[in-house]
Amino acid sequence: MEIQGYNLPDDLYYDADHYWCKLEGGLIVMGMNDFAQKLAGEIVFVQLPFEGKKIQTGKKFAKVESGKWVGKVMGPVDGEIAASNQALETNPKLINQDCYGQGWMYKIKPDDPGKIDALTHGADKIRSWLLADIERYKKG
Repeated sequence: MEIQGYNLPDDLYYDADHYWCKLEGGLIVMGMNDFAQKLAGEIVFVQLPFEGKKIQTGKKFAKVESGKWVGKVMGPVDGEIAASNQALETNPKLINQDCYGQGWMYKIKPDDPGKIDALTHGADKIRSWLLADIERYKKG
């Protein structure tokens, strides 16, 4: 679904920091959404935590940098890192080029896959959430 020039597929789940998640074979695949990657500009670095690293909901576990911004990546759920997208090490711009495909960032083995439901999901909720954030960032 497109909202004011930003593409946010309504079948994905979104956290407050504009990372998307989807369940795939028992894992949660995570990446930066279109709004965040456009706001950040060209991504130049992505921290790739080691497999097995424990993460917690709302706690920082990695960082992403662009030429003008350094951002924290927070855990969308409790769990552990099952994989990181190693292609981002040599080509972090994949996030800008294909944030929902080749630019995925992490695969997480969740302690409870049902916790993904706490994230923003569904066309109406996504639309109102994104429109509110667009306004907030315009003012900020």
